[in-house]
Amino acid sequence: MATKAKKVTPLMQQYNTIKAKYPDAMLLFRVGDFYETFGDDAVKSAQILGITLTHRNNGGDKTELAGFPHHSLNTYLPKLVKAGLRVAICDQLEDPSKTKKIVKRGVTELVTPGVALNDEVLHAKSNNFLAAVHFTKRHIGIAFLDVSTGEFLLSQGNEEYVDKLLQNFKPSEVLVPKQFKLPFREAFGEDYHAFYLEDWVFNDDYAEETLTNHFKTNSLKGFGVAHLQEGIVASGAVLYYLSETQHNKLEHITTINRIAEDEYVWMDRFTVRNLELYGSQSVNAVTLLDVIDKTISPMGGRLLKRWLALPLKNATKIQQRHQVVEYLIKEQDTFDKIRSYTKQIGDIERLISKVATQKVSPREVIQLKNSLEAIVPIKALASNCKNEALRVIGDNLHGCDLLRAKIKETLNEEAPVNILKGNAIASGVSKELDEYRNLAYSGKDYLDKMLARETEATGITSLKIASNNVFGYYIEVRNTHKDKVPESWIRKQTLVSAERYITEELKEYEAKILGAEEKIGVLEQQLFTDLVLWMMNYIKSVQQNANLIAQLDCLCSFAELAQTNNYVLPVIDDSFDLEIKNGRHPVIEKQLPPGEAYIANDVFLDRDQQQIIMITGPNMSGKSAILRQTALIVLLAQMGSFVPAEAARIGLVDKIFTRVGASDNISMGESTFMVEMNETASILNNVSERSLVLLDEIGRGTSTYDGISIAWAISEYLHEHPSKAKTLFATHYHELNEMTETFDRIKNFNVSVKETKNNVLFIRKLVEGGSHHSFGIHVAKMAGMPQQVIRKANKILKKLEKSHSSEELTDNLQAAQDEMQLSFFNLDDPLLNDIKEEIIHTDIDTLTPVEALMKLNEIKRMLVKK
Repeated sequence: MATKAKKVTPLMQQYNTIKAKYPDAMLLFRVGDFYETFGDDAVKSAQILGITLTHRNNGGDKTELAGFPHHSLNTYLPKLVKAGLRVAICDQLEDPSKTKKIVKRGVTELVTPGVALNDEVLHAKSNNFLAAVHFTKRHIGIAFLDVSTGEFLLSQGNEEYVDKLLQNFKPSEVLVPKQFKLPFREAFGEDYHAFYLEDWVFNDDYAEETLTNHFKTNSLKGFGVAHLQEGIVASGAVLYYLSETQHNKLEHITTINRIAEDEYVWMDRFTVRNLELYGSQSVNAVTLLDVIDKTISPMGGRLLKRWLALPLKNATKIQQRHQVVEYLIKEQDTFDKIRSYTKQIGDIERLISKVATQKVSPREVIQLKNSLEAIVPIKALASNCKNEALRVIGDNLHGCDLLRAKIKETLNEEAPVNILKGNAIASGVSKELDEYRNLAYSGKDYLDKMLARETEATGITSLKIASNNVFGYYIEVRNTHKDKVPESWIRKQTLVSAERYITEELKEYEAKILGAEEKIGVLEQQLFTDLVLWMMNYIKSVQQNANLIAQLDCLCSFAELAQTNNYVLPVIDDSFDLEIKNGRHPVIEKQLPPGEAYIANDVFLDRDQQQIIMITGPNMSGKSAILRQTALIVLLAQMGSFVPAEAARIGLVDKIFTRVGASDNISMGESTFMVEMNETASILNNVSERSLVLLDEIGRGTSTYDGISIAWAISEYLHEHPSKAKTLFATHYHELNEMTETFDRIKNFNVSVKETKNNVLFIRKLVEGGSHHSFGIHVAKMAGMPQQVIRKANKILKKLEKSHSSEELTDNLQAAQDEMQLSFFNLDDPLLNDIKEEIIHTDIDTLTPVEALMKLNEIKRMLVKK
């Protein structure tokens, strides 16, 4: 017997058809006054939103159901997007009261983590980037677009460079070709919300055509990106995705810029993470950005993040920023006025983007106008000051006089959030609108006159004219007077103590009122739409203002930071020296208890006398802090900020490398030591003559002797490398102090401690000379280790020190050397000839550190076999 086909309601048929087009998205399906979700979507939405999950019978089948009122969309949508979901909003496309069939529905917007314009989803001081990556054998292309601001950036490079950019820009969503799903995850990890597109989207010709059509140009040469083919393909994929997600109004995306790798200080992904610039692995950790961000505008906050991610290496541009900061500190009155006016400026970059996408409200247009009015005095102040860079900013700010005047005359100052609420358009803009308003709003006066006439005509003193949603307008007569009602009145409703009537005049008046209110709504919407379309002529001018105000805000932020925290103007020059006098760690000093001063330290590095500083000292003595603060001072200086020091002279740095702290990657199947070696290999293979290298406890992930050998080999490599990169090397291997005897540009320093009878005081001062103790047991004691363990550790330490006394070590070393000499003097030994051949035929100049260690291991194996 054939099974009976399950019945599906017309509504669910419609739902299933639309859902099939958006299988990867959660579908919010508008039914009456609610947005409903069904099936798996309902289970997910109930969990994320905390709403009730119910069931309905759909042709005998149980279907999960969860929904919320349509007016709560702005409350619930951000929660879904923040959870990493793509959300398709399916609306009713016709008035349900005007059709007898099922209401037409369709997806009006697809909101994804990377394509969001909702204020509740966006963070004021952070960009919301959508990224795309395009893999080729030569390069990886990458593009970033923030649809909420119109910023469009592209670049291309190797895996390490693209990984660094992804870390810097932190996209909310990344578009990846389906065939590169696995390579993307292997290269960049699982932390990104990735969406996989069909491979044909990543096509050279398609991308070129998509971009030139969007920008209405013949080629991309005018943007200076025509040579970045892989980057162009990634950018084309981004625009394709926008059209697929129903984002077609993109007039605010007016340009595309190259991220010029050669203009900025190179920091690899480990450095960005190790220095905790704007993110941290630790919960509640304070980052450098938290300390230095004194910006007061959303645009300034976003730009400061960019400046931190991409410090300059052009001395002229850095000095220009320093000069502005210095001027603002000296000219307190100008600084105060600029700050005061900047506080009145809203997020004009995102507001003008809303104008372009036609998602702007009347109130937001008023906010834009008010913000532009606050720019006028800033323009005057900057244009008339003595600093040239500030004058350039002032001259390039647009007054937008016509735009401000047009908004002022078109909209009421107290314009509503929603145009449908009415009373957005000012009086005098439209004669027709004023007439309808007069009719609708002068109703009370008209009704009062009608009431007076009817009272006089009927002699009923208690007459009342009112209205309700069921009958509209009516005249109410109390039962005691109903015998006086004229025959021409039509009875509409009987109450316990009164009767309600309507008249021809009242019906005509009601039709006029209702018609007027409807026409007012249509006219207001039309006039507002016309205004918004006209405002699009000012997109570029407002975007330029946003960028200049952001720059000014960042520079004012630096001035405030310098004044508040006692920072000094650093000297930037073309030398290779790094000289810091009484430098401080900008983050740690802000976290000290009240009244406790930060112990400042001097650092001097050059390529001739003191290229490598070997810092020894006990754990917890502050070695890592000295390393980090050196990097952060250089970073701040090359961003254009003053620095936490008494004085600083910085020869331009082009790369900062750090290997600080244990950054375990065990979750990805790699040991701490393997990660450490990978990171160190990256440094050694990319080092340059203007690099700053900071190494902390290299080699501690393996056995002591292996660790000492590796640390020694790395230090020697950096010393002998032609680039002579400036290096700070913190270690607890005191054996490395001996390197100064062989290598003239390596100098020993230690973080001093003061030993008392039962304790150790960390003085945290960097002094010349090596240290000879690790004080690890003292640190264990401070950490609250049981006394029994401490006593046992001390006993073991004394035994080890005795068995490894210097005399014994010297004797052992001498014996080993004698043995080697005896072996090597035996010229008939074939093994010696093999080793000799192996060494002679090794090209030392091209050998990488890892290859050198492998070669050494090979020779060691040959000797062991013997």
